Amino acid sequence: MLPYVLTQVVAATVGAALLFLVAVGRAGTSAADVRAAGFASNGYGDRSPGGYNLVACLITEIVLTAVFLYIIPGSTDDRAPKGLAPVAIGLGLTAIHLVGIPVTNLSVNPARSLGVAWFAGGAALAQVWMFIVAPLIGGAIAGVSYAAITGANTTQPREGVAQNP
Repeated sequence: MLPYVLTQVVAATVGAALLFLVAVGRAGTSAADVRAAGFASNGYGDRSPGGYNLVACLITEIVLTAVFLYIIPGSTDDRAPKGLAPVAIGLGLTAIHLVGIPVTNLSVNPARSLGVAWFAGGAALAQVWMFIVAPLIGGAIAGVSYAAITGANTTQPREGVAQNP
């Protein structure tokens, strides 16, 4: 798991670095200007696009992460129509972003939050803890409740998946 997490954080940071270079490449725009504008970092309180408080933002991030993580196993479940998982996942991610961006600039992925927070600096880094904790809670909720909600039998081997003897 550690290599996966590190890869996500490094990739998000590299992506944010490239976007930062593009943002400061605009005539008359300085790095300080980009940082002051928030650089698409996540936030609550005065850093929330809509001015939402910590509790509202925490609930939003937890619930939307859980919803997204229900969509993924739901669309890849053996009972789901074959071949439509990318459509369901992509549309689901789009929908939760449309809901969450006005509240927090939406994270649902700690690496996404960290990647831009390094460049936004100060206040973004001070608040990034919530955008690490909330997706972990939302993911845990979805992970432990998916089978109970959907009736998925997690003790039966999945079709096409090799089982250890």
